[in-house]
Amino acid sequence: MKISLNLFVFLFFLPVLLYAEDAQHLVTKPKDGDGAYSILNRYHLSQSKCNLDYFQSINNLGNDLKIISGKTYKLPILVYHYNGTSIRSTIGNNNLDLAKKIQAYNEKLHNSGLRKDDYRKDNILWVPYEYLHCDSEKAVVEKQKKVYPIFGKKYESVEVKDKKLAGCVYYIIAGHGGPDPGAQGTYNGKTLCEDEYAYDISLRLARNLLEHSATVHMIIRDPNDGIRDGQILAPDKDEVCRVNQTIPLNQIKRLNQRSYAVNNLFKEYKRKGVKKQRVIVLHVDSRSKGTRMDMFFYHSPKSNTGKKLAITLRNTIEKKYAQHQKSRGYSGTVKARNLHVLRKTNPVAVFIELGNIRNSKDQKRIILEDNRQAIANWLTEGLINE
Repeated sequence: MKISLNLFVFLFFLPVLLYAEDAQHLVTKPKDGDGAYSILNRYHLSQSKCNLDYFQSINNLGNDLKIISGKTYKLPILVYHYNGTSIRSTIGNNNLDLAKKIQAYNEKLHNSGLRKDDYRKDNILWVPYEYLHCDSEKAVVEKQKKVYPIFGKKYESVEVKDKKLAGCVYYIIAGHGGPDPGAQGTYNGKTLCEDEYAYDISLRLARNLLEHSATVHMIIRDPNDGIRDGQILAPDKDEVCRVNQTIPLNQIKRLNQRSYAVNNLFKEYKRKGVKKQRVIVLHVDSRSKGTRMDMFFYHSPKSNTGKKLAITLRNTIEKKYAQHQKSRGYSGTVKARNLHVLRKTNPVAVFIELGNIRNSKDQKRIILEDNRQAIANWLTEGLINE
């Protein structure tokens, strides 16, 4: 097949060859729901700053990298006419390791169906821009540190480890707070308050999500607690709902305040083209002292996506117990329930009960700081795997 400078050649998944005066790029039309990150992921391209900056530049995108459905976008993949001799002579670079890497990339995309033909058959070679112009060893994960005072002095510095959750927005709601401490239990003569432990685990979860480049909003915030180590988390009543709204004592007003805060943010992100927004609600239940219970999950009866999310989280917890406490077993459940926060918030939501605050064995799940961190870690893994 002969390719002219004015011809668009359509391949699988709608990528085409685009010839410009200064470069040749593969281009694509996004699928419904696509964003910049999902497009790069589909073509097995890194989300390094170098690569994202180039993608933004060649498509004249804003800083939000907003993608419009139906529009054609250039990919950070340079297209060469393969000369039939070697990759090195085709691209004018004698680096054998680079050539092998490019060969493996083309074969991977052909095997996965993203390329219709092998490059040796159609004489079209795809070369990721990052292979030539980015430090590929550092491009896979560009670590950077950001400071979030909400986590407290010890934990406020957060290292961004990867882009696994880039483009995702999470609203974390710790149960109760302010004038309402929630469920209460007693441990060694000390009072355990639901809102303090739910908040600490919420902070740990938020910090984890930020490490994977998510956007996170803590709907309930404490101005001075931060992430706390130790077993007994002293209760207070200074929590607020963003931004610095006093939490009302009336339950309906309190719940409406939270749903309004989430929904206002949801609308803003939706206008910006953000597709994946999730609400994570954390509570600690109260049952009779003799009742031991595993973490369990609620979703809205009307949300199939919420149900899938709850199942994914539940299955992740079960897998973790199988790895770390093989003889223990896990009986956590997923159920539909018409709770206010599930009914009134616009994003997909899941409501999580962490345990029975009055049961001595369940108490260890929340009073031990390592266990609180483990819960946050396991929930993070489930959200990444969603």
